[in-house]
Amino acid sequence: MKANPIILIVDDEQDSTSSLQARLVAKAYEVCIATDKTQAQEKAWAQRPGLVLLGTIMPRGSAFELHEWLRHTPPFNDVPIVVIDAPPEEQLLKGWSREEGLQLESEDYLTKPVEPTSLVHLIGKLLGKVTRKIKVLVVDDHAIVRDGIRALLGVQKDMQVVGEAVDGREALEKARRLSPDMVLMDIVMPVMNGLEATKRICKECEHTKVLLLSQYDDEENALVSRQAGAYGFIPKRSASTQLLAAIRSMS
Repeated sequence: MKANPIILIVDDEQDSTSSLQARLVAKAYEVCIATDKTQAQEKAWAQRPGLVLLGTIMPRGSAFELHEWLRHTPPFNDVPIVVIDAPPEEQLLKGWSREEGLQLESEDYLTKPVEPTSLVHLIGKLLGKVTRKIKVLVVDDHAIVRDGIRALLGVQKDMQVVGEAVDGREALEKARRLSPDMVLMDIVMPVMNGLEATKRICKECEHTKVLLLSQYDDEENALVSRQAGAYGFIPKRSASTQLLAAIRSMS
């Protein structure tokens, strides 16, 4: 059974988070709490939340800066955000400014006080609408292979190609920058081969899995793939239904 998504609550008012946290935990959600922007960013990288409740944090403007960071940083740019502003009487001190509100990209905007029960209901409703896409980086030195894989993944509702690379070195650089969920990696490539790139990605990119592809279907390739730390190995001639099933199995 698939676990409920992690909820990240960002708010520096403990009284407004403790009751909500208890209600969410009772609904089998895992909850993590941050009280400032830096802590929220650290917890986002570590926990990979499925939804963010963005409340009030100081100094004023930090919540909007975090909002912008989430919206422009893979893999968080498609995570649902619910903004919970300060009460009207406190908005001049720690609430969102009018200019920030005009740039808001969130699924909902609320003002304190918010009834925890209604918020739990809203969270369930939002998560029910979300199909989190598996973000894929395609790595092959042949354009025709990359184009074929991109076309295959492009018609899958639960997958998104976030980038392409032509060799292992470029794959490593883009894996660091784009934080894909999955890298589809050819083994034989110039500059840096797929095995070496896989070792380094598995070491440096904790949440990224690598699926190695090769035109040769043999035990040796399967063995060296496992030794490199790859999530799996698939021969290119089988790269259709088998490939899609392997990508979906990691989520």
